[in-house]
Amino acid sequence: MSVTPTVQLATSDEEIVACHPVMHELRTHIDEQDFVARVRVQAQVDAFQLAYVRDQDLIVAVAGFRIGYNLAWGHYLYVDDLVTRATHRSQGFGAILLRWLHDFAHEAGCEQVHLDSGVQRKGAHQFYERHGMPNSMLHFHSVIRSNSA
Repeated sequence: MSVTPTVQLATSDEEIVACHPVMHELRTHIDEQDFVARVRVQAQVDAFQLAYVRDQDLIVAVAGFRIGYNLAWGHYLYVDDLVTRATHRSQGFGAILLRWLHDFAHEAGCEQVHLDSGVQRKGAHQFYERHGMPNSMLHFHSVIRSNSA
């Protein structure tokens, strides 16, 4: 990290496309074209936003998030996806992005920040716990309809 990286929101299709290689490391089933379409649909449906960190000219960390309100958590920021490029992990980029998400949540009047992480992602769990986010719940799901028709 040569200069302190800043976090930006991806608002144009070009910026969203530029985030795809990093997000693809986490969401390997989503190709570039589908990624842009999914981000746009989520933005319309859930006010989803995509934030990213650059190290010079390279996007090195990406987070997809949304603001919500529910009975359990009140006003919250939910992180759908947070990933740092494999070649740039443990260099502070994920921490910069997570801190920015907390600041964004605070400025938006949120009471909490939440995220889910796959049970197999032990390194991510340690990262979140080091940054003040203890494991506080389990997430269960069932498949209603397969996407592969």
